[in-house]
Amino acid sequence: MTFNPLKEKGIPIEKQLRTWKEIAGKPYNKTEIDCYSRTRQILMNGIEIEAWNFKHHFARISDNTEVNKILAIIRRIEDMQQTTINWLAPKDQSVLETTLGYEQVAVDLTAWLAQNEPDNYVKETFDFGLLEDFDHLYRYSQWAYMMEGIKPDAIVQGQTDIIIGRPTQNHHNDNAMRLRKHYDKNTADPKTKVNILTLLSGEQQTHNYYAEHGFAYGNNVLRQTYAEIKDVEEEHVTMYESLIDPTESIYEKLLLHEFTEVCNYYTCVEDEVDNKLKTIWEMFLEYEIEHLKIAAALVEKYEKRDPQEIIGDKAVLPCRFKSQKEYVSKVLKEEINKRLDGKPEMGYTTTDKLSQDWESYSVQEKVGKDGSPTEQTTRIITLHKGRDIVKADGKLKDLEVELLSKGLEEKSLAPNTVKSKEMETIITDYNSKKNN
Repeated sequence: MTFNPLKEKGIPIEKQLRTWKEIAGKPYNKTEIDCYSRTRQILMNGIEIEAWNFKHHFARISDNTEVNKILAIIRRIEDMQQTTINWLAPKDQSVLETTLGYEQVAVDLTAWLAQNEPDNYVKETFDFGLLEDFDHLYRYSQWAYMMEGIKPDAIVQGQTDIIIGRPTQNHHNDNAMRLRKHYDKNTADPKTKVNILTLLSGEQQTHNYYAEHGFAYGNNVLRQTYAEIKDVEEEHVTMYESLIDPTESIYEKLLLHEFTEVCNYYTCVEDEVDNKLKTIWEMFLEYEIEHLKIAAALVEKYEKRDPQEIIGDKAVLPCRFKSQKEYVSKVLKEEINKRLDGKPEMGYTTTDKLSQDWESYSVQEKVGKDGSPTEQTTRIITLHKGRDIVKADGKLKDLEVELLSKGLEEKSLAPNTVKSKEMETIITDYNSKKNN
């Protein structure tokens, strides 16, 4: 059945205020929550933050008092929605536990979007970012075990593999190279626009979470690890936002933000297995349908356009949270050595084709001069446990050394890099001791 949100009935804006008890409700139980209920909670928090932040940006460049009043009213409601969603996280869920949830969002969301993206260039960009978030999940998993005794599988619940991806130390680029070609607003599929805004919202929130919580631990290498990965998230935000057509009007962008919220809540309602969370998603879907209609009315009034020219006549499905192991494994094997191309085409290349003056080498050599925290993470876990923590099926797990060899760039390696031969020795020694 086609769901056209512009034809659906929402909750009038004047009925969307709630009490503080309703706004700051009870959290979920971290030991009982389904991992994908957690990822939906994390993603929708990021979606609301992006929508709220965008409306502030709109207001700062608008001198239309009528529009600014409308933005102020909706913005407050959405801020309250964000509070409700964020407050679902329980106080006994540590920063590292939450971090693993954030990275599971990044991996499984990006993988789903890539497979359901109609624009091949956008898909390739999603695939490129996927392997970097995959490596972040691997690095944080080591710390979760070392610092808090958390078995990473307790968070990802066996739905997402944990193994090395494109090594984090190789994610640091000349940030101008992250800029990608943007879509054409007049020809791009609404699904592409929603996909990008959805992923951008998630990555932006991840950056902000690490910025606000990365100092929370006393271990200096872990603090530096958060700093290093936060820097990569900045690059991801730069990369994904550059895919958006900058010539979209501010009213188009408002409509697309509201449409993105509606589509994501609609998907949450369809997929949620937790009754408490589903009730929240249903309510906020009705809220956002009304917000979308208000944005559509502004497009009609100030741009004399039919909103359906921009968003179409049906909701799209940004993400079905479910295991993406098979797809991620395929991309991992085929694209771990892929790198950004600095040429005008804003494309991609591979490590064997990089020139000696590739723009990102100078950045990697500078920031990694004293060592890479994420490489030190692997060294510390091998001292602590004998080897790194890997949770993947046998076929993929057996490829760890090969993946590491293929994924590293020899020219700009940090001095504390764990190279493939050393990793092979670590694994061999560990297995020998385990079998004796």
